[in-house]
Amino acid sequence: MCPYLIEWSIVVHDAKYYPYEEFLRDLKALTQKIDKPFDTILAVARGGLMTAHMLGEYYGIRNVYALNSIGYDDTSKLDEVRVFNIPNLHEAKSVLIVDDIVDSGDTMIEVLEVLYARFPQVAFLTASIFYKPSAKIKPDWYAKEAQEWIDFFWSVDL
Repeated sequence: MCPYLIEWSIVVHDAKYYPYEEFLRDLKALTQKIDKPFDTILAVARGGLMTAHMLGEYYGIRNVYALNSIGYDDTSKLDEVRVFNIPNLHEAKSVLIVDDIVDSGDTMIEVLEVLYARFPQVAFLTASIFYKPSAKIKPDWYAKEAQEWIDFFWSVDL
């Protein structure tokens, strides 16, 4: 066995599979909703990475960064959200923070608190593919409301 391979355990749960084709349609719809300018895109890794990359291409923005957050262990919510690997945003004027879903809202709230503390001169906007109405925070823009757990193609297809 290759020393770089990890044996994955499969967790069975009720979830909605979210395919690439639907993601593309929703991302296009999201671009039609975003109506404020931004000069930087910041992905909440890992869920926001694909969205940030594609929006960077769409808008012609090269200032595309990522930070890390951990708020879940597989499908179990942790007691607190950790935010780390924060890029230097001192040159940015307006940053679009993107994630795959605003579920409870805890991750986006913590990300915003950390970023506002470090970069008070920067305007932060938020966008996600999915948003749960029960979340503590609503993103500035989102493509769809979610009612159940989402199995994103980037998490299950490979």
